[in-house]
Amino acid sequence: MPATNNSLYLRKTHLDIPKIIKNQRSYFRTEATKDIKFRKSLLKSLRSEVQLRENEIYDVLKKDFRKPTFESYLSELGIVLSDIDLAIKHLDRWAKPKRVRPSLLNFPSSDYIYSEPYGIVLIIAPWNYPFQLAISPVVAAIAAGNTVVLKPSELTLHTSNLVQDILSKIFEPSHVSVVQGGVSVATELLAKRWDYIFFTGSVPVGKIVAKAAAQHLTPVTLELGGKSPCIIDENVNIKLVVRRLVWGKFLNAGQTCIAPDYLIVHSKIKTDFIEALKNKITSVYGDDPEQSSDLARIVNGRNLDRLTKNIENETIIYGGQVNKETNYLAPTLIDEPDLQSDLMEDEIFGPILPILSYDNENDIDKIVMTFEKPLSFYVFTNNKKFSKRMIKRFSFGGGVINDTLIHFGNQRLPFGGVGASGIGAYHGRYGFDTFSHQKAVVRKANWLDIPVRYAPYKGKLKALKSLFKWMS
Repeated sequence: MPATNNSLYLRKTHLDIPKIIKNQRSYFRTEATKDIKFRKSLLKSLRSEVQLRENEIYDVLKKDFRKPTFESYLSELGIVLSDIDLAIKHLDRWAKPKRVRPSLLNFPSSDYIYSEPYGIVLIIAPWNYPFQLAISPVVAAIAAGNTVVLKPSELTLHTSNLVQDILSKIFEPSHVSVVQGGVSVATELLAKRWDYIFFTGSVPVGKIVAKAAAQHLTPVTLELGGKSPCIIDENVNIKLVVRRLVWGKFLNAGQTCIAPDYLIVHSKIKTDFIEALKNKITSVYGDDPEQSSDLARIVNGRNLDRLTKNIENETIIYGGQVNKETNYLAPTLIDEPDLQSDLMEDEIFGPILPILSYDNENDIDKIVMTFEKPLSFYVFTNNKKFSKRMIKRFSFGGGVINDTLIHFGNQRLPFGGVGASGIGAYHGRYGFDTFSHQKAVVRKANWLDIPVRYAPYKGKLKALKSLFKWMS
């Protein structure tokens, strides 16, 4: 049954992590979470609570980094509500054992795949989308029948506190607990044995998570990032491209793991493209973007310092203005940075857009191959053959032709990285599957028992080979 408000208790739970784990493991063993009606009931209650707290959600996101209300609904609240609705609607079908065609070797039999919850799950959420990237994985984990310990980001404290309040009103701590704190708390959590770990964040921390999980052979999903390229072919509608690009890059002040990290623009259109890009940024955010109500702020001073340091020695052709009192950094364009520079070494994660140029596809290869496999990949072109070559040529988590970010919004697509940009995927049915072990079950019939597999084997090899050949 839904819990009463356990906020005070939950704010102290990080002091007794072993007890949380013990209680959750005991609760999971009762098999209460395996009841589909129970899961759906809690998800419905969660949806009602999230809707009830809509204005509070907008408020805390403004407090944490002045996120515009429109962006808060588009990239946080709206996605969470959609994820909950989808899980409620399809959970019965997702959880139903899937019958598969049996092997002739097992004839006669009925073969199934059962989706069973892993057990106790640790979810570590990031700060850049602190509501959506905390709640959405919880929804998937609960839909799959697990218990959850959620560690939200300590950098967005207002949102993390609200997430804690919301979850504590719906779930008992033995089912879902929120543990707040910084690096020491995360370290303590990672030292424990979990049945599954789901992490969203940076590549360096992702490596730490993977190493900790390996100590217990715990399966993981790592949603990381990387330097996501955006290729601009000469054969484009520049006006349309810059409109879509400015939206995708400067949403949430560029603090988006799938934001275009840098541009590779055909040299023939580079000058015109940059001019159009400048004009579009000005038309969207005004002559003084700091006064715009549509531009978020950098999350804290440390990240602002990192960003400003990275552009100190670069050629700034637009923007670059900083206000440390408000953690403001203007939308900034950088011309032809060195690929070995501090700016290009890691994912930028801010409103800074480097612009590189190319003359041929070999130039694109040299640039993109300098970096690890990215989380996202974007190409703008009206040349279908060119876009097909680009999509096939490079490995990446997910991508879009002639737009940015929008692949994240389709729940029918898996979302996740590859290589250095991540392990595993989620969203929609893929989220349910991520938090479920796919258990193979064969039910063998007793009315017939073909003797060919049993010893003695003499004289049976030819028949066995024929059977395998027939099966293929």
